[in-house]
Amino acid sequence: MNTYFLMDRNITGKKPTFHQSGPKSNFYRALILLGLIGGGIWLLSQVGIGPQFRVQPLFLATPTATRTADSYLLAAEAYFNAGKIEDPADSDAIDAYRLALELDPGNALARAELARLLTYSTRLLSTSAERVARLEEAREESAKAVELAPDDSTVQAIHALVLDWSASFAVTIDQYQKWLMEAEQVASLAYHLDPNNALALAYYAEVLLDQGKWPQAEQHARQAVELAPDLMDTHRVYATVLETFGQYRVAIEEYEKAAAINPNLTFLYIQIGVIYRELEVYDVALEQFEKAIKINEANGVQDPLPYIAIAKTYSRMGEFFIAALNGEKALNFDPTNPNSYGQLGDIYVRARNYEGAVPVLKCAVLGCTAEENEVGGADVTGLPLTNIEVAFYYVRYGSVLAALSRPGLNYCPEALLVLADVRDVFPDNGLLIGIVEENEAICRLIEETPAP
Repeated sequence: MNTYFLMDRNITGKKPTFHQSGPKSNFYRALILLGLIGGGIWLLSQVGIGPQFRVQPLFLATPTATRTADSYLLAAEAYFNAGKIEDPADSDAIDAYRLALELDPGNALARAELARLLTYSTRLLSTSAERVARLEEAREESAKAVELAPDDSTVQAIHALVLDWSASFAVTIDQYQKWLMEAEQVASLAYHLDPNNALALAYYAEVLLDQGKWPQAEQHARQAVELAPDLMDTHRVYATVLETFGQYRVAIEEYEKAAAINPNLTFLYIQIGVIYRELEVYDVALEQFEKAIKINEANGVQDPLPYIAIAKTYSRMGEFFIAALNGEKALNFDPTNPNSYGQLGDIYVRARNYEGAVPVLKCAVLGCTAEENEVGGADVTGLPLTNIEVAFYYVRYGSVLAALSRPGLNYCPEALLVLADVRDVFPDNGLLIGIVEENEAICRLIEETPAP
């Protein structure tokens, strides 16, 4: 007998109603049951039964698992290894460290690692102003880390790294010397806290190198690599030391080892390319710069440095038209970047386009308004005279002004002012002072020659 037939037997009337045959429910029995249930609930509340046994209301949202600080730290490390130090359009290592510190603000090592990444990220920024601001943030984070863990060798070592890199972007010579001195003191402390800390040795070597203490720098850098051959930082610093010594082949090997550990850090490929350019192996140099461009494109990073490097390479090869195109392409990323104008001006000088070099170098050295800026069309703040690279922009500008000067069309007053700045800041640099004196002599001769 099928189920449909049984149900059909109980259908009556025009509107189907379904009911069950048998005795009806007793009203008083139901009332007693309800009373017992209510009493049971009251009793449970009185005995203080734990919340784990409470009946939850229906249709509550499913609880979401809360991420821990450790999970963000693991994500930060993974992002760094993937080359995603900073990505404006997506999550990155810096973001992950910041989220971890929101959950665990007393984690000194995590705060120091954030400072380290902020420092490395300056290699991905296109303007000096951005780099200065980023390094200021890095100094704040590393200083907080030191306050939290003053006896931690790694925390102190990273603080030394931040101070050392900050010195490269100091606005004044006094500030440069102050940060470099502090960097040496902190690096020395990190080393004495733990002489076997490879990071402390590596960053100490980098500081010593910047202070011109080359033998000590080489010794510390070599020991760091021997202690930790699996760290990118040790190979990077050792490569930098070897490059300074002119040991280019070995330096390339060390940079390549660093890139093998962290294959998406573009500044490593740029540095390898720079060395190949010095060795005049131009095709390999260009390959390295192209690698950096592809990594930047994959990570959404707009970095003019690879294009500047390509431009300088073609300039060395005598292909000035292609060099200028790449230099101008670098300016498209940020038309307010004075360093890009300095690089482009240098390319114009090498191409003997002196008239074109003057306004571009002026933007780099003295700054310019958007109306004066014939190439980028934007306001540019000139570079402070704080390092040798900028000093060469200054002497380039002064030299071009002197070269274009003649009786009746004298650019020497401005040229002599710029060259005097170089003399005041770098009085002991024989190469720079030689260029300054040569152009001062040209201007004296022009000023002594009567105008026609």
